[in-house]
Amino acid sequence: MTIWRWFSQSVVFPVGKALRQWISASWALLGLVVLCAGLVISCQGSTPVDSPPPISTSPSPVLPHPPLVDAASAPTVSGDRLLTHLRALTQERHDPVQRQATRRYIENVLSNQGWTYQEQTFPGGVNVIAQRPGQVPEAHRLLVGAHYDTVAGTPGADDNASGTAVVLELAQLFSTVETPKGLTLAFFDLEERGVVGSAAFTDQPEALVDLDGAIILEMLGYSCQRVGCQQTPDELEVQPPTALGDFLAVVGDGEHPWLSAAFDQSRPPAESALPLLTFNVPFKGLLTPIVLRSDHAPFWLKGIGAVMVSDTAFLRNPHYHQPTDTLETLDLTFLRESAQTVATTVWQLLNVEVPLASFFENSLS
Repeated sequence: MTIWRWFSQSVVFPVGKALRQWISASWALLGLVVLCAGLVISCQGSTPVDSPPPISTSPSPVLPHPPLVDAASAPTVSGDRLLTHLRALTQERHDPVQRQATRRYIENVLSNQGWTYQEQTFPGGVNVIAQRPGQVPEAHRLLVGAHYDTVAGTPGADDNASGTAVVLELAQLFSTVETPKGLTLAFFDLEERGVVGSAAFTDQPEALVDLDGAIILEMLGYSCQRVGCQQTPDELEVQPPTALGDFLAVVGDGEHPWLSAAFDQSRPPAESALPLLTFNVPFKGLLTPIVLRSDHAPFWLKGIGAVMVSDTAFLRNPHYHQPTDTLETLDLTFLRESAQTVATTVWQLLNVEVPLASFFENSLS
């Protein structure tokens, strides 16, 4: 199998126009490099390689302790509130009427918590964006987002009512808390049709002004406790922390490693910590299209640091995009622990009084 055929078969999901253009342009450039390398190899009489080797990932850097505020001071997630949101959200959210009903629920929750929100319309869809300013303007702001739509024929409990419920829980936890850094909550539409909503958001230059980074929540509620139930992608060199499907994955890009590093530091003492797999991929995921399947990808395209936080989706959950993706299949304890990990990390990052890039570069120097 040639590298070109491998790539075309790897990208098995629809992507938005901007992302397609980025991938096409990047691969055209990479193709020139490969062609030149191939000419050199052929001149040396080497045998061409049929399939690409696994791509090396980089671990999150180890941060000096403690560069962030104490994790113990973070607000506590409510499992009861998460369950309430899950019950309201777990239904097919595919056609315009279904998605509008979901938006009404999201907006009612935001209004009840005192958030100001706006609807961003784009061809075929609507994003819901809520903002809360920080106390130190030069500290910039952080975005946490999740997509609320589903493919047809699934109630989408894990994909992605779980992620949406966690963002709504963050709306509760941070509604009245003052922090140096501002917070944006984003509920993206049409992720299932090719990250269309997040691409529309990042195509607005004003939406990216003073944006320090994005944390994208993509399926947080499924675990499996059987050896062999967790798959790992062949194209990535990663080593899960356990032999089970009981860990949370945090995938970042190599240009902004501090976001995944912040998740590593947010964990409580080892004996009670939710296992984490944190790693960063090179070249904005160009060589590993399997990691471009969620709303973090358009942020990478724009040079904004972003991480995808996930239970690893179809690599673990057999109900992915199926009618069986129901509330009954979720591990609510795992979801609550995942939500707490996110909330603690967000809390710590919101309390950084300078832009994250300069803060972490100083911490690592």
